[in-house]
Amino acid sequence: MAKENDQLIETVDENGNVITFELFDIVEVDGQEYALLLPQDSEAGEDDEIVLMRLTKDGEEYIFETIDDDAEFEKVASYVESLEDEIDDEE
Repeated sequence: MAKENDQLIETVDENGNVITFELFDIVEVDGQEYALLLPQDSEAGEDDEIVLMRLTKDGEEYIFETIDDDAEFEKVASYVESLEDEIDDEE
């Protein structure tokens, strides 16, 4: 379960640690929404790696879930990379 405060998302990992992310973007792949998140707790100077999470809605609340299926993850990651390529081509 995660909570949303403006553009900051807090999740709890498998070890019980709270991790704060910034919501970078939301994309839709095959009718399912996915959140692109940037970790906020990384060391200064580290390259921020975008984290992909499945986004579902429970009433008015959004729930961020890990993507456990490798094929699903690869499909979403490929889509995001294609968007990045399009942006690079436009510059």
